[in-house]
Amino acid sequence: MLYLKVLRFLTGMLGSAGRWSPVFLWTAAAIYVSGGCISRHSDEVVVLSALDREFAAAVLKDAQADLKTPLRIKYDVESNKTVGLTNEIIRNKQRPRADLFWNNEILHTIRLEKLGLLESVDAERRPHFPDRFVSPSGHWFGLAARARVLIVNTELMPSTDQRPTQFSDFAKKQFAGKCTLARPLFGTSATHAAVMFDVLGAVEAAQLYERIADNAVVQGGNKQVAEKVAAGEFLFGLTDTDDALVEMDAGRPVAIVFPDQGQDGLGTLLIPNTLCVIKNGPNTAGAKHLLQRLLAADVEERLANGRSGQIPLADDVEIKSRVVPENLKIMEVDFESAADQWEAAAIQLRAIFPLGQ
Repeated sequence: MLYLKVLRFLTGMLGSAGRWSPVFLWTAAAIYVSGGCISRHSDEVVVLSALDREFAAAVLKDAQADLKTPLRIKYDVESNKTVGLTNEIIRNKQRPRADLFWNNEILHTIRLEKLGLLESVDAERRPHFPDRFVSPSGHWFGLAARARVLIVNTELMPSTDQRPTQFSDFAKKQFAGKCTLARPLFGTSATHAAVMFDVLGAVEAAQLYERIADNAVVQGGNKQVAEKVAAGEFLFGLTDTDDALVEMDAGRPVAIVFPDQGQDGLGTLLIPNTLCVIKNGPNTAGAKHLLQRLLAADVEERLANGRSGQIPLADDVEIKSRVVPENLKIMEVDFESAADQWEAAAIQLRAIFPLGQ
């Protein structure tokens, strides 16, 4: 449509070319095209979503209808989940092009906060969320967590006594070449790695990941891990509850094991989605309204009941995730401290898990 308008514009101008110089004509056309390229609805909110389209799209569509605010949404790809959108925000920090970031994890959201790229929001529902899942300064809000779990092929490992029970089982030689995980440099895999470096210490964590790299087959993302275990290519893998549930709901022979539940175990890691408003975005006010709407109880209820089975964090959400067992032992995590570990950890992890691997 833009090109047709420009063509009509030029045709009209050329019809009176005797009165206009060629320089003026080309300048006017350039201004016309440029203006068309950057035009946007004045009320539009631009959303960057690292949460998979299949889980986020319906929620955002209903929020758009409720708020009567047009949304333009960009989703990330599985292979560079979260990092791609985070880098886009950093790259455009002098002239932000997006308003709200729905991250599917927390590590890189905290990085953006530390870089001063997020807007503080006084959220009405802040008191309903645990302190460790909310920025003290209101720069980000955690909701709808997922657990980092082991997905096991039940045909290849029919006996529960055979199955792995700990994250460190990925380093056991008996499973060499028979287990798989996503490269720990993106998305929830990166958050998990940062947490392990914080909890175990840099030396012990690096040694553990080195043993895992020698033992396990690396995939591009958690979804690929779940799919390949379900297809019988591996005995077990490390993924998120939502990706494991997709395979279970499809009737494939898999089961979920929540790792490190023993008396001396670290517990299972929960990683929340996070919502944040990008500082100096084109529509900060609209983004804040959208964030308030996405923090509403019905959103966590919907994500808990839906295919992703995400875990509500607000204390007034009565619906529980269909996947989480009673008395789940949850890993104690300081996400701020883990985020501080990331830059140093990433250097070691890139050497341990080279992209060409």
